[in-house]
Amino acid sequence: MEIQPITMMRKAYATLLLILTVGVAVQAGNPDRAGESGAPELTITPWIRLAGLHGMNNSRVMGIEAMNANVAGLAFTRKTEFVFSRAHWLQGSDIYIHSAGIAQKFGKSKANVLGISLMSFDFGDIQRTTTSNPEGGLGTFKPQFFNIGLAFSREFSKRIYAGALVRIISEKIDDLSAFGFCVDLGIQYVTGKLDNARFGIALRNVGTPMSFSGDGLVFRGNAPEAEYQQSLSQRTEKYELPSLLNIGVSYDIYLDNIKNDKTLPHDHRLSVIINYTAYSFGKDNVGGGLEYSWKDYLMIRGGYRWEKGLTSGNERTTVFTGFSAGASFQFPLKKGKENPPTIGLDYAFQATSPFSGVHYYGLRFNL
Repeated sequence: MEIQPITMMRKAYATLLLILTVGVAVQAGNPDRAGESGAPELTITPWIRLAGLHGMNNSRVMGIEAMNANVAGLAFTRKTEFVFSRAHWLQGSDIYIHSAGIAQKFGKSKANVLGISLMSFDFGDIQRTTTSNPEGGLGTFKPQFFNIGLAFSREFSKRIYAGALVRIISEKIDDLSAFGFCVDLGIQYVTGKLDNARFGIALRNVGTPMSFSGDGLVFRGNAPEAEYQQSLSQRTEKYELPSLLNIGVSYDIYLDNIKNDKTLPHDHRLSVIINYTAYSFGKDNVGGGLEYSWKDYLMIRGGYRWEKGLTSGNERTTVFTGFSAGASFQFPLKKGKENPPTIGLDYAFQATSPFSGVHYYGLRFNL
């Protein structure tokens, strides 16, 4: 039986209410807990167009990139999308982030989208040291951090889009590992004469506490007052995930159609974006950005994200200094066809101090 539009809208509004309710509960923590969460990789933006706006494009993010900002935007996937990205994290640290994702529309109404993404870290080879060999010489080891996200998003109406995501998290070295999962919920609302005003809200990284376990926490020693050895296993304290709440708005200005006349073209788009993020274990931040697009063939974007103490060297508690920028080039693979398949190249930069910033490179296919 086909679900009636009014029923779908009620479900979308129920999702929004759930996000707000859980979000308030999540953000109600003690500010003194800042920095106490684990799995910080969940707050890193792996996708390039999103990174060019410092992750603040919560209200109008679309396609696979929505899986790391507001999963509702996944519903805007045209048909099939593939995205690959590589980030040189804090240039000078020799850390790289590799990400890949695929999204696919399905169902008779073409209103449903399923997406899957993978994000992994390459820390390189790290010298193995011990208290008796602090200079190394014992070989190397390689940490393995990765997470996999599976998302579902739906177009409930031409105005309301909502989605949910489940993410599996793994952190591991040779003899220690931690495993957990979290969920994201998001909704986007589109309005305006040309559907050019957008609102988005998303709750991210709400999940199970994680803790490390493995042989690395076991050692053998002499038993007290005895002539034999015994194994002693230690337990680590659990740590919470870095949950956060994103709230954003955006407005598209069509520079060749400032009268908002539906019969006129709008090849030149300028999007104004504002976003607020509340963290459970860190300082809240607010910021905004601009994105210019020419026929979706060329896109240039930039943003600034601010948090308390950012401009003071003594009070700043983040490596980021606030500025970000990026560009995208998108080319049609077939000529003379409406909404042809495209291939795109993306680049983004985020300013940091110390280190020489974060550089992102990527490739995308829209089929």
